[in-house]
Amino acid sequence: MLVQLYRTLFKRSTIPLHSDLDPAMKYLFVGIGNIGAKYYGTRHNIGFEVIDYLLDEFQASTKIDSNAMIGNIKHKGRQIYLIKPTTYVNLSGKAVKYWKNKLNIPDDNLLIIVDDLHLDRGTLRLRLKGSDAGHNGLKHIEQVLGTSKYPRLKFGIGKDFAKGQQVDFVLGKWKDHEIADLQEAIPKAAKMALSFAAIGAKYTMDQFNK
Repeated sequence: MLVQLYRTLFKRSTIPLHSDLDPAMKYLFVGIGNIGAKYYGTRHNIGFEVIDYLLDEFQASTKIDSNAMIGNIKHKGRQIYLIKPTTYVNLSGKAVKYWKNKLNIPDDNLLIIVDDLHLDRGTLRLRLKGSDAGHNGLKHIEQVLGTSKYPRLKFGIGKDFAKGQQVDFVLGKWKDHEIADLQEAIPKAAKMALSFAAIGAKYTMDQFNK
């Protein structure tokens, strides 16, 4: 089963800014996806799935505020904020910029979790920079931040589609035979994200980018 994407109840909790905490100890993880029931379980929403996995694992409360659903967790002394933009994929940068600035997150401590057509299904790659590779969410983030030098965790969804069918493929739901791969890859992606915060990008890439 896929991790539940939308919860029926959102707890009305205050998300602390931790203004007294060294910014180097604060991280922002952003899952890319589309809000709404019709997008539940689609390939384009795999970033949401990883965020939801982390929220569930840490039993974190969430709320909707300023273009995102947001929660926060603590891991290895790091304060980690987790968001799912409510702007739809093509305007993801609005939520990224707002929360990055509000929470005072250093550039190197931002992690975008995103689907990637150019990687086989379930393959994971951590990168510190790169092009948008045709992904509209990354394109908007780059436009808003004014740089492509931000960390991103790419989650391979494959490209098993005919010419001209890319949109239908990424917005299509996972097939039954694909879900087994996700059950392994989603927890691994979450583990990579936590490693990124705990021990840094270099060691995480050395360990996981096989």
